[in-house]
Amino acid sequence: MSAYGLQTHIWNNNWKTVLLMAGFPVLLLLLTYALFLLFAGFTGTYYGNDPMTGYFIWAGDALAKAWPFAIAGAILWFGIAYAFYQNIIDAATGARKVERSAEPKLYNLLENLCISRGITMPALRIMETDALNAFATGLHKGQYSITVTRGLVNTLNDEELEAVLAHELTHIRNADVRLLIIAVIFVGIFSFVGEMAFRSLRFGGVGGGGSSRRSGGGSRDSGGGAVIAIIVALVIIGVAYALAIVIRFALSRRREYLADAGAVELTKNPDAMIKALQKISGNAVVASAPSEVREMFIENPHSDFASIFATHPPIEKRIEALAKFAGGRVEMPEAPAPAPSPTRRGPWG
Repeated sequence: MSAYGLQTHIWNNNWKTVLLMAGFPVLLLLLTYALFLLFAGFTGTYYGNDPMTGYFIWAGDALAKAWPFAIAGAILWFGIAYAFYQNIIDAATGARKVERSAEPKLYNLLENLCISRGITMPALRIMETDALNAFATGLHKGQYSITVTRGLVNTLNDEELEAVLAHELTHIRNADVRLLIIAVIFVGIFSFVGEMAFRSLRFGGVGGGGSSRRSGGGSRDSGGGAVIAIIVALVIIGVAYALAIVIRFALSRRREYLADAGAVELTKNPDAMIKALQKISGNAVVASAPSEVREMFIENPHSDFASIFATHPPIEKRIEALAKFAGGRVEMPEAPAPAPSPTRRGPWG
């Protein structure tokens, strides 16, 4: 099983972060072009005598003029999210920051783990829910935070709770947290624009306005070119949105195995991690948390077809890996006692 602080995994996460940052402007410009094409189709605005190509020419010309504003808007979006993402997460989950005086046991467990490895102490937060879950957030040192649920604190013993905290510390050390948050911020833009575009279909018309040309006169489009432009625009928006979703779900599920391994190396107690996962299994659902936040949880159960959109490997697989590679023991639940066989009676009762 891979060790805590696996350098190749950290490099891999850093490389994915760079790819996200580099690929995002390309997807953004593609999305902006699709929005202009959608607008052209709805309003009947195009260049030239051929509406079949005129809509695409008009959208390209509009993109050439508007791309700096699109990039500036995205930078503004990212800047706001960068500055306030923790406040947004706290508002969405109801998490609150706690100090040693409020949660001495929890605070001391986390502090001791950090001292043992020279890790900067992240902030500690609690969600008031009976569900059993935890997650880490943050983009750089000084911003990191670990959130646990009240149900987790009340249900797990000290060793199991320490293992969960160590799991989340490993996510911070391995740069999993930063990668996920950047992906969520970027995907949020595409989700918002894609939703608005598809909603516009309920209120927009096709070819509703007059045609426009670069030089003199123009003829009205009969509607065929507008329909094609709208269909192409929606396909582009759908592809951009799908790519963003793929990025969100394709961030390696391997990170959970590595975080489990990191917890074992920090605590030297694979059994505690196994028992914690066993208790969390089936009790992890926090229905009020947004899906973007649930992706950062220690467990995010999915019921999708064949788990195609699962962001976490099954807990059973994680326990199996801990038993196989970390020497953990899996205690099977006791089998129920067999029902007593009926007393055999004679013919007279």
